[in-house]
Amino acid sequence: MTKFLLTVHVLAAIITIGPVTVAASMFPPSARRALAAPDDAAALATVRTLHRICRVYAVIAVVVPVFGLATANSLHVLGSPWLLTSIALTVAAAAVLAALVLPRQSSVLAALDGTNEVQEATAVRRIAGQLGMYTGVFNLLWATVTVLTIVRPGSTTGA
Repeated sequence: MTKFLLTVHVLAAIITIGPVTVAASMFPPSARRALAAPDDAAALATVRTLHRICRVYAVIAVVVPVFGLATANSLHVLGSPWLLTSIALTVAAAAVLAALVLPRQSSVLAALDGTNEVQEATAVRRIAGQLGMYTGVFNLLWATVTVLTIVRPGSTTGA
């Protein structure tokens, strides 16, 4: 059962968190391109698609920690410091995504659509710049979680 849980956990991480990190990283430069060319329907469609990927896959990614906790329970490592650190960093990454990345993506998209009070181009560029920073923090948190869960201090794998 442990191998099944671990397999689902790893596959879910690859299939859900991978696309969010890539789409979130692509969003700020795509938004700047769309802002620079307001009549470019393809640029706006790209920004919409990237935001949709981030929103949808973020919700589906909830299965990653669920199966991760089930795997940790099966391996009897729930109290391990590396796992507790990974859990804390996972919560932090989710908070960055939910509180900082997705709302700012929505604001930029609404401004590009003309449905937001943030109409000034410089304000949208500033928000897009912030998005780059927050996305970098989000990606760094996930990279750290990945390293912790692969290397696992005290691992019995001998690696």
